[in-house]
Amino acid sequence: MKKLKELSLFFPAYNEETNLENTVEKAIPLLSQVAKKFEIIIVNDGSKDNTGKVAARLVEKYSFVKAITHNSNRGYGGAIKSGLYGSKYEWIVFTDSDGQFDFGEVTKFIEKQEETGADLVIGYYLKRAVSPVVIFTSKLWEFLVFLLFGLKVTDTDCGFKMIRKEVVDRIPKLEAEKGPFITSELLIKAKKAGFKFAEVGVSHYPRVGGKATGRSFKVILSGLSDLLKLRFSI
Repeated sequence: MKKLKELSLFFPAYNEETNLENTVEKAIPLLSQVAKKFEIIIVNDGSKDNTGKVAARLVEKYSFVKAITHNSNRGYGGAIKSGLYGSKYEWIVFTDSDGQFDFGEVTKFIEKQEETGADLVIGYYLKRAVSPVVIFTSKLWEFLVFLLFGLKVTDTDCGFKMIRKEVVDRIPKLEAEKGPFITSELLIKAKKAGFKFAEVGVSHYPRVGGKATGRSFKVILSGLSDLLKLRFSI
């Protein structure tokens, strides 16, 4: 596996004071192994706990770490957009800040990209460490996305992806904010623009601290609204 010339890694974070520091610290030695030049971006999405203080401490400690702070909670979509548009290097990787992914598996993404020449390498869960209800709603969501847009990937929902910056720069501006639609919107617009996809399986581990916030009824409704708006706009 060749080292990437440049890599931006960002972590969306909402109330992740118990997980953020460990997740970032574990990623740093791995980044130096896979990229010649890199940056880490922490997107603090209006956290109400000490996530902001943890982020500030990491920024002070490491010159390659920066933080983007939302004054209020914009939602997962808003955090992903800030990370994507705030990244400066040729390749962008994002993954969750809760420690449920092993960032060491980024080597799978890089190897898959080398093999296929893909512009986006999409993770899918080998076995997801969540409740059956979450798995069911995710599969239902994927079916709706396929039905409405013809997008067929193993998992639109997985929060571990590697994207060529050119994709972000060239596709129409991403719109989703509160709901889970942001990753689907990204893939739909990238597919329509003719970019090439590849997929890799990733491990998923139980959350060790904090609380997941992406499955409330309000968030799901917001995602459905975004889904329908995009369907009738393209």
